[in-house]
Amino acid sequence: MTAPPGAADPSFDGIRAAIVADPENAWASERGYLPLYTAGPRARVVVVGQAPGRLAQESGVPWNDASGAKLFEWLGVTQDEFRDPDLFALLPMDFYYPGKGTTGDLPPRKDFARRWHRPLLDLMPKIELTILIGGYAQKHYLAGQVKKNLTETVHAFREYLPTTIPLVHPSPLNFRWQARNPWFATDVLPVLRTRVASALAR
Repeated sequence: MTAPPGAADPSFDGIRAAIVADPENAWASERGYLPLYTAGPRARVVVVGQAPGRLAQESGVPWNDASGAKLFEWLGVTQDEFRDPDLFALLPMDFYYPGKGTTGDLPPRKDFARRWHRPLLDLMPKIELTILIGGYAQKHYLAGQVKKNLTETVHAFREYLPTTIPLVHPSPLNFRWQARNPWFATDVLPVLRTRVASALAR
């Protein structure tokens, strides 16, 4: 197994230590931030989001907000199931809260996922379903296959089955988007729950 850039030890612990020690993450360590992600060798589903929010970063618990509660509902799982590393891996596009921008949180750093996701995924051979939440995750993992915007990519979710499902962010602020796109609740969510249940049952 090849060690990731900057990690001499290609194990879960070795990769985490390398992420913390990476000079590019020194600013986060200075603020007391630890990399916020979940990964385990028996995980069946990987959820790829944008980056931790401030509350999640400060609490050390991924998806620790109203968006997380909505996501559990969408997936058809309990919070305990979602936080079980034997079931779910949680790999945001950046493992650190990026800070506030002029119109919301700053985007994840462009090269972070490219550097650190693959080494972690190589340690999780049982992954059967990848859930891509938001445009950053979809553009990274569906390179060359995304549609002209997020709505069209999510609407075309069947093209990416059975291994991948793109989703809109479960933020309560997206209620207008969901109202304009009722097919999301009627078409996407039932398939999502079925695929999640199938992956977790194996």
